[in-house]
Formats: sequence, structure tokens, C-alpha cells
Amino acid sequence: MVFAHGFGCDHNMWRHVWPSFAAEHRVVLFDHVGHGRSDRSAFDPERHATLDGYAADVLDICRELELDSDVVFVGHSVSAMIGALAAAAEPERFARLVMVGPSPRYLDDDGYVGGFSSADIDGLLASLESNYLGWSSAMAPAIMGNAERPELGAELTASFCATDPAIAAHFARVTFLSDNRDDLARVPTRTLVLQCSSDVIAPSGVGEYVHAHLADSELVVMAATGHCPNLSAPEETVAAIRAFLEA
Repeated sequence: MVFAHGFGCDHNMWRHVWPSFAAEHRVVLFDHVGHGRSDRSAFDPERHATLDGYAADVLDICRELELDSDVVFVGHSVSAMIGALAAAAEPERFARLVMVGPSPRYLDDDGYVGGFSSADIDGLLASLESNYLGWSSAMAPAIMGNAERPELGAELTASFCATDPAIAAHFARVTFLSDNRDDLARVPTRTLVLQCSSDVIAPSGVGEYVHAHLADSELVVMAATGHCPNLSAPEETVAAIRAFLEA
């Protein structure tokens, strides 16, 4: 099982989830370039100008660790689409995909509700690029949700603030301006789509869209709220993934 974190996070965000699978699976955790304890020198503005570059990183990890088949890739947020791109490129490696809060496009379009207008995205990116620490302090608690548990928002804020600001700004632009809707049809892998019941980053319609446009998928709408059920509702997250793998 390969666990991939979302924007502004690191592998530690899976600490309440991965141990439940360690007895049956080899567990692989990693940090995307610019995040956590990754090697900042590995960042390449050209390679990482699209999510395909991050998918190539995932495939490099698989090759390095000789993960040739039967990989279960669990991707949170933007990493859900990164995993989809990796599976589309080399489907023979992947047995299952788990997408936690996926979004193939954050920007609203004709007949598609991604949750953000063009003005929303422009403002978000401008704020992030001008004052990353201030943006992190304001946005992380909103992304986490669960206002009655402020320690969760504080943890996400700290994680955002620990990310390299220049790389974070680049990754944010790639993330929020990507359109991977057409790529969903290229994914043959059996997929679990986990949608939180209230999520400011990935509204419910987005999860339904992803489910409808994958060749072989199951949609589970969780009782959990916010965008990070791996932190706010790990037991429910584990139960949903386990049920999917055992089906």
C-alpha cells in the first residue's frame, strides 16, 4: 500500500491510518517534493509543471522499491489525481486505487461544479503567493473543518507552514488550475472514492462526478466532515478502505 498526502501535508498525515494495514501489506510512505523531509533539490519546475510530473515521481518510487504489481495506492486530495495519472500510465502496477476527497478540476465550468469560481482561484493564489504564512493560518482551519476540534486545524496550519513556500506556491498553482476530467476515463483500476459529507475543497457533486467517470469505481459518502478524514475520522477511513479491499 502506497499512501500519498495532499497539498501542504506530509506522510505523517497518515499516521492514524496506515498501521491498521501493516500486518497484511507492505506500507510505503513518502513526501512529495517540497513537503516534509523531501529533498528540495529534486524539485524541477519543468517536470513538476503539471500533475504528470508528480505521477512520474510515484512511478519512480514504485520502480525503485520494485513494486511491480498489486499496488494499492491511497491518495488524499490532489494525490488522488496523481494516483489516477500513475495508474493510467502504468495500469499493470496497480491493483486498487483509493481516492480520499478527489477533485479532477477545482474550477467551475459549464455543467460542472468544482466549487471555485475563477475569481476565487485568482484570489486564493494571489494571497498564497504574497503571504504564504498568513494564507496558511487562515485557510488550513477552513480546509480541515471540524471547528469544534481546533487542534486539527492547528496541526494542518503547522504542516502548511513547514512546507517550502516557493514550492508550495508552485504546487498550489498546478493543483488548482489542473483539469484532469478527461484523464478519469483512462483509469482502468478498480477505485474507491471517499467523499466527506461536507467539504469546502471537494463538494459532494465532485465525488459523484469522479465516480461516474471512472470505469470501475465505488463511491462512499462518509459521515466525516472537512477535507482531511485521515486526521479527523481515521476509524471511519480505515473501515471504508478495509471493506473495499476485502470485497
